[in-house]
Order: sequence, then C-alpha cells, then structure tokens
Amino acid sequence: MSKTPDLEEFQALTEDAYASLPEDFRRAAGRIVIHVQDVADPDVLAELNIVNPMHLTGLYQGVPLIHESVTFPSQEAPRIFLYRKPLLAELATRPDVTLKELISHVVIHELGHHFGWSDEEMDAILADSSDET
Repeated sequence: MSKTPDLEEFQALTEDAYASLPEDFRRAAGRIVIHVQDVADPDVLAELNIVNPMHLTGLYQGVPLIHESVTFPSQEAPRIFLYRKPLLAELATRPDVTLKELISHVVIHELGHHFGWSDEEMDAILADSSDET
C-alpha cells in the first residue's frame, strides 16, 4: 500500500475495520452500508453548519435502530461515511495511533449512532476497547 492510501485503499481499510468487529455486533448492525469519500459533500457540511470540510471525519446517515419501526421500516439502508482527507490530517497530528486504529475508532463511533448510543456511551465503549489492546 502506498504511504498515503487512495480512496480504494482507504475503502478496503474501512471494510477490514468493520469485518474485524465481533460477529454479534455486525449482525446487530444489520444492513448498513459504508462509504469513503475524500471530504463531505458541501450540502452535508452546510446541513451540519460545518465550514471547514477538514473538521468532519465521519458521519452516520439513517434512522438509529432504537427509532426503527417494525411497522414502518426505513426504505433506505443506513450509511456510514468516512472522510479520507480529514482522517489523514488527524493522523498526522496523532503519533499515538495508526491509521487502522483511527479508522476503527471512527467506524465504531458512527456505528454507535446507528445503535442510538450517546457520545458518552460511545466514549466509554471505545475506552474499554482500547484498554483491551
């Protein structure tokens, strides 16, 4: 792999991070789709009131599972986006983590939104998972 992974390589790293999660976790996540882009689309940034696209490393779009209805299920699969350029920029400032660890962190964080977890719950889960390594 090149020093700076292109979108295809980054997508593969992201899929590997998801595949490395416990099977029960992936099964519970259901039909989620993961996308990698260089940066978020301008309309997404505007909706989130983010001026600098380098300030968004990941995004969850969909209905959290805790709000999903059996009688009125969502028609579209929930999606997770990882943004390559902001993640690489963050990595450059974080000598304490590898790209694989950073990608895994963002994937888990965005999956947390899918499960309806609060930021505090996700931080606790991520802290527990880093303690195990």
